[in-house]
Amino acid sequence: MKNGVHIIFHIDFNAFFCAVAEIYNPALRNTAFAIGRENSNYGVISTCSYEARKYGIHSGMPLAIAFKKLKTLNVISLPYDYYLKYHYKFIELLKEYSNLIEIGSIDEAYIDVTELAKTRHPLVIAKEIQTRLLTNYHLPCSIGIATTLFLAKMASDLQKPLGLTVLRNKDVKKMLYPKSVKDIFGIGKKTYPKLEEIGILTIGDFLNPDNKNKVLEILSIERYNEVVDKFNAHSRNTILPLHKEDNLSISTMSTYDRRIVGEEEALYELSVLTKDIYKRLKKEKYLTKTVTITLRNIDFNTITRSKTLTNYTDDYNEIFNVVSDLLEDNYHNEALRLLGVGFNNLINKNLIVEEEYNLFNALNKSEKEEVINDIMVNFKEKYGNKALYYAREKKTLFD
Repeated sequence: MKNGVHIIFHIDFNAFFCAVAEIYNPALRNTAFAIGRENSNYGVISTCSYEARKYGIHSGMPLAIAFKKLKTLNVISLPYDYYLKYHYKFIELLKEYSNLIEIGSIDEAYIDVTELAKTRHPLVIAKEIQTRLLTNYHLPCSIGIATTLFLAKMASDLQKPLGLTVLRNKDVKKMLYPKSVKDIFGIGKKTYPKLEEIGILTIGDFLNPDNKNKVLEILSIERYNEVVDKFNAHSRNTILPLHKEDNLSISTMSTYDRRIVGEEEALYELSVLTKDIYKRLKKEKYLTKTVTITLRNIDFNTITRSKTLTNYTDDYNEIFNVVSDLLEDNYHNEALRLLGVGFNNLINKNLIVEEEYNLFNALNKSEKEEVINDIMVNFKEKYGNKALYYAREKKTLFD
């Protein structure tokens, strides 16, 4: 948009795997059931219905414990292709509204409706998408609407199931600060308990400047600044179109004869796979913007999780840090039989567009600050102190 404001939806299905199971077996609706290993007390729950959650059952819980909470819990398993079928239906529906779609995982996606919102109100668009998914496919979802991908993701989590939440930049403090620190998207399941131990209990506590030194006991200054920037709407607000010709991908998977158990062993195997396709990335002179991992447990339950970076990269450490974060956030110590790593949104290193490689991603942080400061000083010396100012955004849905 001319004024730089984007209207981003994050569409997140509510208990997607359970919803698909109910499509194939309507008798499951309004009952307590879980997705996992059928006819067994071994393994863990992938997800469960809202009725099962009322008994304290949740994803990642060992089946043996779940059955202690509810002896009559119904545990089912479906082929992964069943879920993919409805994922593709979901994406095809979104294409009717915009070609700027970014897949977060099999059960979530981001869509930029900035252009469509010039002629239709964003809330009307969101409600229509939500209603069509529920009416046509029996898939309930929550939708967050914001100016950046991060804030849209945070907004979609505020009301579930079937929520519809607009998060204006000016409302971040009121709507998000009271939430638990564990609700910060991407903070990591191992990190938030450490924050809680030192008294950082809410998002407001985390963002309070008086607590900065305490938080830095747990997080690096780079990670801290990144999170603060995200809550201040200073994070990614652009989406790569699905139809880009250079939206290529490479991936590799490995099925193991033995069980892979424990985060340390899983991370080692993922490092082997990452190094394997990283060699291809470098050899073919590609940069990647999205990193994906695939985990399949011994019950053949499969999850695929991705993270899209701010800029294209071929830096191994940056890529593997994403792999590590994705594993930490999505692995629940179940036994695995298959692991996979993929690089998506590839672009040839020699063809990268100018705006993706500029002053702000060509330099490191300290160099950026020096360059920007020099530019501002020279500009003001030449044109006066009032020559530089912050432009005001036009009034939009987010004002």
